[in-house]
Amino acid sequence: MKKFPYTPILGWSISRYGLFESCKRKYYYTYYGKYDPIHARQKIESLKSMTSIPLEIGNIVHDVNKTFLERLQKTEQAIDRSRLFDFAWETTEQYCRSKKFAEIYYGAIEKLDMEDLFRKVKISLENFLDSPRFRWLMQEATSDKNKWLIEPPGFGETRLGGLKAYCKVDFLLPLGDALFILDWKTGKADQVKHSKQLLGYTSWASFHFQTDHTKINPIIVYLYPHYEERQVDIDEADIQEFTDRVKRETEEMYGFCANVAENIPKDKDVFPKTDKTKFCNYCNFRELCRE
Repeated sequence: MKKFPYTPILGWSISRYGLFESCKRKYYYTYYGKYDPIHARQKIESLKSMTSIPLEIGNIVHDVNKTFLERLQKTEQAIDRSRLFDFAWETTEQYCRSKKFAEIYYGAIEKLDMEDLFRKVKISLENFLDSPRFRWLMQEATSDKNKWLIEPPGFGETRLGGLKAYCKVDFLLPLGDALFILDWKTGKADQVKHSKQLLGYTSWASFHFQTDHTKINPIIVYLYPHYEERQVDIDEADIQEFTDRVKRETEEMYGFCANVAENIPKDKDVFPKTDKTKFCNYCNFRELCRE
């Protein structure tokens, strides 16, 4: 994959623009907290680093899947589910004990119910192991397993219309002259956001592997509460429309920079709080806004 020299200018990503769109003040705290004239940077970083129960379920499933797929690269021996779930439980315990949860910090719960959290992790893993996609993986896709790309390092940097963008994939594998991309989801289906992700993955893979987009198959894999997949047919017009959208959205974010090239923000007051207060109840930074 092509590597890019570091530049400070901001790069578009689905998560970055989604945050920008939902609440400019949260966006400011997340990406420009060190410039805040009121709150200590340490405080902002502490709030930013908090996790949540849904987020951590996704993190655990992603990381267990990564370890599991790396094991498949080495051996195709029968899976010992008991050992796999023991490993998943150990990972759950480790993550839950080492991280600070927003639900506890803000008093929504007194302590974590690790049994319930693990139940969702286990269901997600079982759904994958019992899926037609897993059988396909074992029966058809292991011939080139040495070429599998599992949770590649970095942030998935690429270029779209000459602009910096990030589209990090979970799992890429070749099969014949085609590329398949699988992206794990443990949360609710979001047709608009996830269709956008599929276009992003296609653009990323086309750029880095010099592959025609018609030979790239990006698939959103929903693992909880039941197994489901989402894939869309992508044509040249879709790719161009996506590139144009990335340009528009990047320029919107540039508009909040005092210095675009150095990614230095305008004053904090330029970043308004959202008027959709339902977002506030799940925001790590709600303490700062409600002072």
